[in-house]
Order: sequence, then C-alpha cells, then structure tokens
Amino acid sequence: MSFNLKNRSFLKLLDFSKRDLSYILDLARDLKRAKYAGHEVQRLKGKNIALIFEKASTRTRCAFEVAAYDQGANVTYLDPVGSHIGKKESVKDTARVLGRMYDAIEYRGMSQQVVETLAEYAGVPVFNGLTDQYHPTQMCADIMTMREFMPQPWHDFKYAYVGDARHNMGNSLMIAGCLMGMDVRIGAPRALWPNDELIESARQLEALNKGRLTLTEDPMEAVRDVQFIHTDVWVSMGEPEAVWAERIKRLMPYQVNSKLMAASGNPRVRFMHCLPAFHNLETEVGREIHEKFGIDAMEVTEEVFESTAGIQFEQAENRVHSIKALLVATLGSQ
Repeated sequence: MSFNLKNRSFLKLLDFSKRDLSYILDLARDLKRAKYAGHEVQRLKGKNIALIFEKASTRTRCAFEVAAYDQGANVTYLDPVGSHIGKKESVKDTARVLGRMYDAIEYRGMSQQVVETLAEYAGVPVFNGLTDQYHPTQMCADIMTMREFMPQPWHDFKYAYVGDARHNMGNSLMIAGCLMGMDVRIGAPRALWPNDELIESARQLEALNKGRLTLTEDPMEAVRDVQFIHTDVWVSMGEPEAVWAERIKRLMPYQVNSKLMAASGNPRVRFMHCLPAFHNLETEVGREIHEKFGIDAMEVTEEVFESTAGIQFEQAENRVHSIKALLVATLGSQ
C-alpha cells in the first residue's frame, strides 16, 4: 500500500480523505476484475467478522457475507433477536465482548451514536452498514458504479439526488460528491434538505477538493446536464399514515419519471437507486400505497426503473466488490 488504512473503522465519509476513498475504489475495481477472471487471492483467511443487524437488510447482509467468504473470512450474523445489544447489554459492553472475539464488526441500525460507540470501545475496526444519518458503504458502491459507466476524472462527474434529502442517502451523496470534487446537486423541498451543520461540512469539502454543491427546490434545475440521477424511498416503514400522505404530496414533483429524466438534457443519463424501490404494484407495500393514495409508484416510475437508463442492479452488485475492498484494505494480509 502507498499509505495505511490498516485497522481503521469506516463510520462516515467525513473521516476519510479523497485519497483514502480513491484507493478503496481502485482496489474494488481490481478485486472485481480478479473475481470475474477467476484468480482472486484470499487475504482474509482466519479473520472473523461479526455482523450486527438491528435493521433488516438484503443487499448489505449479502454483500458483507459474500465479500468475506470470497476472501476466506468467517462471519457471524446477529439480528435483533439474536443479541442483547441495547436491551440486556449496553453498546459499550457489547463492543468490549465482540472486540475480544472478532477481528472486525459491522453494524446496521438506527443511531450513528451506536456505531461510533462500538468503534470507540471494540478495539477492532467497525464498519457502518447504515444508520439514519450515513450510509458510507453504499457510497463506495455508488461511486464505483458511476465510474464504470463514465470512466473520466472525478471533477467531470455531475450527479443529482432528488427526493427526501434529510437522511442517510441524501446526506452521504452530498458529502461523497464534495469529497471527490464532483458536481453534486440536491433537489428537495427546503424542509427536507440535510441539516445546516452537515451542509457546512460539505461546503468545506467542496472548497478543499474544488467540487461544486448546489441545493435547490427545483427538481428540473437539479438534474440539468447531469450524467446520473439518484433517488431513495420517500417514507420509512413504521411511520404513521398521516406522514405518508403529507410526504407523497410534497415529494411527487421530485418523482423520477420520463419527464425528469428528459429534463437532464442528456440522452445517456443514468438512473440509480440503493433499493428497495417502490416502482410498481408487485409488493405488499406497493399495493398498500396504491389502495390508500391511488398511485402506482412513488419515488420512481416503472417506465424509468425498467428502462435501459437504470443501473441500479449493477449498483447492487458493486456492494460486494466495494465492501470487499474495504475489508481487504483494513484487515487484509499483503
């Protein structure tokens, strides 16, 4: 390695430099090529990784497990029923127990403070698989995917995030773009922008890395001339029905549909989504939304989701390769 990422936790992108993230992305590309070519070298033999999931997951769990197994590591999956964390045992105590048994810990849940506390007390690297505030492992996959479809210098990238921008995806895409010196736009109602403190952190990264950050309430302005349009779900499961009604009404102008895609002015614009997405009536949630609110899709239409512009499944696959790079960079033997 040209510099040292050994034994570092990965809690949020604000803790890393452009050079750090570039190294992880380059390594992810190399590991993906090695897997496809059939000559991957295992660098995590004998390593044990605990996976704590207080929030259910498909892509994050599968990506961590496949990445670890490909590299020769072992994993233990702990769901809310399978551990005492936060109930019978404090986060600090859990960290000190698992840190003596495992070489690393992944956490996916609600509070950023929980993953920060795990990292403070575990004595081993801790990886943030998602919190309400940040989704850093998703960012590695997202940037990796964008670069595969547009292999140009970082400063040539232009992408937009449209929708509810207050939570992990809006926050993380804003920080990621400014960290890498990209042109990043946030299109959302003003009340649904990231908080002022985080915007200020993004502005500092924007200046440092010569990026460009635009926050606007106009979705058409947000997507003008971009190469990629990102979105995410509008409502979290468990929120009351009154919240759903208000959120859908407020965010319908930010739905990614053929009109918004065309507003980019780029015939090769790509659509991205971290998934799951509510784009048709093939799920229980989709049918429930249709029955209550009379719409067939929320944040993205079926037309866009199933079009050739959609690269969300390449994005999902790249969770494996980018997480593998993170594991190898922090835990691997040389």
